[in-house]
Amino acid sequence: MKQTKYIFVTGGVTSSLGKGIIAASLAKLLQARGYNTTIQKFDPYINVDPGTLNPYEHGECYVTNDGAETDLDLGHYERFLNKPTSQANNVTTGRVYLSVIEKERRGEFLGKTVQVIPHITNEIKERMQLLGKSGDYDIVITEIGGTVGDIESLPYIESVRQMLWDLGEENAIVIHLTLVPYLSAAGELKTKPTQHSVKTLMESGIKADILVCRTEHELSGEIKQKLAAFCNVKSEAVIQSIDADTIYDVPNLMLEEGLDRVALKKLNLPEKSLPDLKSWNDFLHRFKNPKQTVNIGLVGKYVELQDSYKSILESFVHAGAENNVKVNVVSIHSEYITPNNINDKFKGLDGVLVAPGFGSRGIEGKVLAVKYVRENKLPFLGICLGMQMAVIEFARNVLNMQNANSTEMNDSTPYPVITFMEEQKTITDKGGTMRLGGWDCAIKSNTKAFEIYQSELINERHRHRYEFNSNYLEDFEKAGMIASGYNPETNLVEIVEIPSHPFFVAAQYHPEYKSTVANPHPLFVHFVKAAMNKKLNN
Repeated sequence: MKQTKYIFVTGGVTSSLGKGIIAASLAKLLQARGYNTTIQKFDPYINVDPGTLNPYEHGECYVTNDGAETDLDLGHYERFLNKPTSQANNVTTGRVYLSVIEKERRGEFLGKTVQVIPHITNEIKERMQLLGKSGDYDIVITEIGGTVGDIESLPYIESVRQMLWDLGEENAIVIHLTLVPYLSAAGELKTKPTQHSVKTLMESGIKADILVCRTEHELSGEIKQKLAAFCNVKSEAVIQSIDADTIYDVPNLMLEEGLDRVALKKLNLPEKSLPDLKSWNDFLHRFKNPKQTVNIGLVGKYVELQDSYKSILESFVHAGAENNVKVNVVSIHSEYITPNNINDKFKGLDGVLVAPGFGSRGIEGKVLAVKYVRENKLPFLGICLGMQMAVIEFARNVLNMQNANSTEMNDSTPYPVITFMEEQKTITDKGGTMRLGGWDCAIKSNTKAFEIYQSELINERHRHRYEFNSNYLEDFEKAGMIASGYNPETNLVEIVEIPSHPFFVAAQYHPEYKSTVANPHPLFVHFVKAAMNKKLNN
């Protein structure tokens, strides 16, 4: 069996330097050279997964086909590589400790004292090699969350040290991402933070093979030489990562810097052919040279933090490039929408997306938003809770079901048009109790959904507990809102639309999780196209 090679990506100086983007960009380049590559993320927090985290804490929760609630970096991995990830691609400290404690309770350690070393580090190492041992990949890139020197990261750093020793220097390398700050008062770039970060890494027994230096200004040859000398790496292994206009520029910047070539050389792998980035650069050209702009309102309750809706924003990038337009996303906080200000807030918009979410805060604003787009024939896309709000609005204002609601918001509503899934009623544990991951959806012919997907059966990713109450479906369809997609096994409604409206489509699933650079999601592509048509016809 072939030897899988491992690349570990660590971070120093400060968080949020973009380890995920560097890892995804390197993986893209290696993939484009013909290597089968995957990326995994190890997060040092004690939550078992990000599923119970508020988006303000950690950005959006990304969901994989197999139903794993994961870190948002997995979204970057999929968008760059156009390959699905899984539960194995994201591991947290909480999951590691849970697994070790469960083994201890089962008596698997034969009465031994359970310790961080070797039991926790062995569990981490086992999970680090899980994808590699599948035989599916030539190279596995592992991103270590947090910053070198953090107490919570120490077991991961020690596990990497052991992996390097176990595998040998030609089979595993470390890329250290660091910051070279510019002091405007002194008018110069400073290398000392990077030197200290590398020193901290070496104190843990790990020598960085490649330095990737985030910077706002070009690194001179002299600075690169200084970093190489004082950080004990070769000059060619000091890689500049200058601030870019878009994350999609980074693979090209890393190609120019030779990151992929240096990594392959360190791993004793042939360079093969030059990376084929033609389709990637075609996308970039369309993205950077739009023929017009459309304004789309994003109505949600976490809009202050961009990462809360990361996959939605990136889906608009993909769909915009596909339509040769720039999508200008206008964030609108649903909590502050009122009948008195909605005209001002929605002025100049060519379309509106009502975003997913949980809980009652801000939902009346979302209902008002749906009413506005329905009555004003403004292109509308509802996602998950956004679809549920569309159903509630229609029930109240078209079917005259006063106080219609979801039982999530009001469990004594006289018209529970959205209700708890029957099989969930006995579950009290919030973690992992939802309808998660990929579920089939059958699409009815002669509908907007069929026009969009051009398929009778699709599979989309879910993350929710409440469903359209099918007891009311006949009333809805008689009044003009139809169910155009449903799960073939359960008959649960997946898509609703209003045929008499130019574009009014809402889905119970999350289409944004499946949009990639290579395959923009058709729902977003058609929604942006409808917004373009609205603008042209105004």
